[in-house]
Amino acid sequence: MASTVPVVAVRGSTGISINLGPPSYDLVSAFTRDDSKLCKAMLFDPQGKYFAWVNGTCVKVVATSTWKVLAEIQRPKVSNLEFSPKGTYLMTWEPFIVTQSNPQGGPNLHIFKSECGELVKDFIHKKQIGWEPQWSSDEKLCARNVNNEVLFYDAPNFDVVAHKIHIQKVADFSISPGTSPYHVLCYVPGNSGQPSFGRLFQFPKFESTNSLANKSFFQADKVDMFWNKRGTGVLLMTSTEVDKSGSSYYGKQALHFISTKGETAMVLLSKEGPIYSVEWSPKSSEFCVVYGYMPSKATLFNLKCEPVFEFGTGPRNCIYYNPHGNNILFVCSFHVICNVELWDTSARKLIAKMEAADTTLLRWSPDGEHFLTATTAPRLRMGNGFKIWHYSGTLLYERPWNKQEELWEVLWQLFPPGIFREPVINYKPVEGIQPSQPQASKQAYRPPSARGRESNFKLHDDDDSASNARPGGDSNPSKAALKLKKKREAKKAKKEQDGGNTGGSSGAAFTSNVGTATATTMTLGSIVTNGDSVIVSAPKLSVAISDSELTGDPEKQKKIKKLKSDFQFVTRKYRISGHEAKENLVDFRSLSLGTFIVEYAPTETELFLSFLIILQKLVEISRLKQQRAAGRQLELNQLEKIKKEDELLRELQGLVL
Repeated sequence: MASTVPVVAVRGSTGISINLGPPSYDLVSAFTRDDSKLCKAMLFDPQGKYFAWVNGTCVKVVATSTWKVLAEIQRPKVSNLEFSPKGTYLMTWEPFIVTQSNPQGGPNLHIFKSECGELVKDFIHKKQIGWEPQWSSDEKLCARNVNNEVLFYDAPNFDVVAHKIHIQKVADFSISPGTSPYHVLCYVPGNSGQPSFGRLFQFPKFESTNSLANKSFFQADKVDMFWNKRGTGVLLMTSTEVDKSGSSYYGKQALHFISTKGETAMVLLSKEGPIYSVEWSPKSSEFCVVYGYMPSKATLFNLKCEPVFEFGTGPRNCIYYNPHGNNILFVCSFHVICNVELWDTSARKLIAKMEAADTTLLRWSPDGEHFLTATTAPRLRMGNGFKIWHYSGTLLYERPWNKQEELWEVLWQLFPPGIFREPVINYKPVEGIQPSQPQASKQAYRPPSARGRESNFKLHDDDDSASNARPGGDSNPSKAALKLKKKREAKKAKKEQDGGNTGGSSGAAFTSNVGTATATTMTLGSIVTNGDSVIVSAPKLSVAISDSELTGDPEKQKKIKKLKSDFQFVTRKYRISGHEAKENLVDFRSLSLGTFIVEYAPTETELFLSFLIILQKLVEISRLKQQRAAGRQLELNQLEKIKKEDELLRELQGLVL
């Protein structure tokens, strides 16, 4: 191949053109631009040797080394293209047509030699769904599903059916990637109250008694199959078109795993809701799933279907691994504000977060360092164009479309494995450009009555986050933590100026001296830690907060009532202990931590809420430590939570001093 710089093919209402990839982005002068407005499809072969497209007149094939035309196939009605794994064969599909002169119709699926356009074989395949013949990676085996029967051919001899699968009504099948021995997974839908099942065979042993593995399941109108790159494991995602419980219009999904060793398992997901995306790592040792009602959850699983890392929750519905598997990208596509997250899969660290508005298409470059996003028609007809980004979240190139033009598709040239080395992840952003389109305002809308005032909550305060969610593992304190620290220092200075604790209580306290607002006192009770548990002793909340105790601001009143509800939840959740206060300066490593008297005014509700949040985290850590002591293996992010116990205790110490 003449160059190892991937090119970008662009298809739209102005025809087809080829651009160089980073760093030049220039047009490829050796490629003769096709200005036809009827270019229905284009495709690179998996090895990157050939590029084919259909322009409404014929199908053209060019060699990417010289960009010279190798073949022109006179099939003007072709709408779909597909290459075999090594690029030896080009397959085309066009709508099946019946005429008066030919009432039986003619072949509409054709197989050609890519290098010269010679017709090898043609078939009749009326349905567009599932029209593509499937191949083994070495192209020695080709298979088609004909009338729910799987037929196998020994390529290049397509005149003789070499083998058949002896199962009735096979709705779908999939051949494993990799070399011999080949494995074939078949899906047979259930009927008359019988379950559906997936059955794995080793080619050519297709007798039912010779199956390597069987997986049966109910509630499956459709099955999607996902093989790992090595061909040693496959995931089956079962879907129903309608959720009879009425809880979701997505239907109902479940995920199953089958290995070529005969192992089967169901992938257990920790959040209810639809499964948006499933993707195998190119390393074939793990897979990622995005699932659950929004904000959705992303989890990494090993080959035993055990969760090994949680990416937390967020607005995501698609997963994209780079070709080397060391970088994973999450995106909420088909959305006005398209949030993109890039993660280092080896270090389990967030590299960058960015926005790519109106993204309808995203693809990684074969070099593993760059990816493109595009806004395409007919999904969106306004603001069409594409952008090329670096994995650090930096925009490198932008090509907008004119208002009267449409962009339909953008493709990277493909390359065989081993051409590009695995990139070393660097968390420092590279130098880039600024987008030409103005950025939408990131400030949330606030009604007139709430403007000019601080908000005591955020929309996603309750979202789960990964244990190492900061880019590059940065340990600098957040703005909220700095704000709380300043408030604590100011209160401490005010206490010293007034001559000590104004409350006169024997416990630690939040003290309010703000204006003339009436302060409300709550006894939180005692908190006990013995290394394995956290015990909260709190009497029932007996203080009634009336309207007269507030400032007259309805927004502040809502905040106080919310904190009452949060506190009652905490007292209901944890065990009761009768320990009493011992000293003012609380020692968080002693058995009894004392009784906390919280004295707060309406302006101090954020501090009280911070206390409750930290308390809940400590109780969660205690629960995890108990599980670890009982012999349960914890996940990586759960171990990270335990490591943060000292930090949380110090922060709690600062709040109550």
